[in-house]
Amino acid sequence: MQETTANQVAANATSSFTEHLQRERPGLMPLGLMPLGLMPLGFMPPGHMPYGQVPAAAQTAAGALQVPHGTTIVALTYAGGVLMAGDRRATMGNVIASRHIEKVFPADQYSVLGIAGTAGIALDITRLFQVELEHYEKIEGTLLSLDGKANRLGAMIRGNLPMAMQGLAVVPLFAGFDRPAGLGRLFSYDVTGGRYEEQEHHTVGSGSMFARGALKKLWRPNLSEQDAVAVAVEALYDAADDDSATGGPDPVRQLWPVVYIVNRSGAVRVPERELAAVAGTIIESRAVAQREA
Repeated sequence: MQETTANQVAANATSSFTEHLQRERPGLMPLGLMPLGLMPLGFMPPGHMPYGQVPAAAQTAAGALQVPHGTTIVALTYAGGVLMAGDRRATMGNVIASRHIEKVFPADQYSVLGIAGTAGIALDITRLFQVELEHYEKIEGTLLSLDGKANRLGAMIRGNLPMAMQGLAVVPLFAGFDRPAGLGRLFSYDVTGGRYEEQEHHTVGSGSMFARGALKKLWRPNLSEQDAVAVAVEALYDAADDDSATGGPDPVRQLWPVVYIVNRSGAVRVPERELAAVAGTIIESRAVAQREA
């Protein structure tokens, strides 16, 4: 009996936790990745709604919902690896839903993930992605390659496409240290799960246009780790200056961006005391220069 059970477990084993969850407990999947039969009626794509119920379901579609959205994420390469930073604000329409949200997370020991878009779904996908990578490591006995991680994240975002078509999109930014190549790499995505490797730096979110403009002026090849942190914080500062949905450094509340460094030693979060000093230097230098913009 025990041998039969063991054989069944072995036969059903998969290195993908997402596949395992879809097969065993599909109701626990994030909303956008849930099978259509288990998805709440109002969130089904119009082509899959029961006949005669489309108008009622459409009234509860994402356009009528007010849900928190995460905003600006920046990522850039530097001499020792790659860095990712995100502001702390989430908005809900014209209201600030949170000043404390974190949008950058370690995916595993050598990679990080930043999220922009519908916060609730994005956080669920982030947790599932973290477990996916941990599950693969336990089953296979080795880390998934950086390209493999980027591809699996793309598949998860593609699974959220029905929700994205209703306005509940998730757009991540993924970065990690490629140990065989010995360098940091970063990847952007679109709502269909399309994966694009970026060079030098990239941004996503509502303030991305302003942050990208700042990075074009501030970034340079072979930045030191300390300079890379300063560049990322200043890019977020510029984004917050022009985008109301992006939160800048807040000395009153002692709120600073979330910044992760990923290098040959792994992913490490930059301490808040260092970020406070960097932000203070930026604010002081602009005050001394009497800069208006």
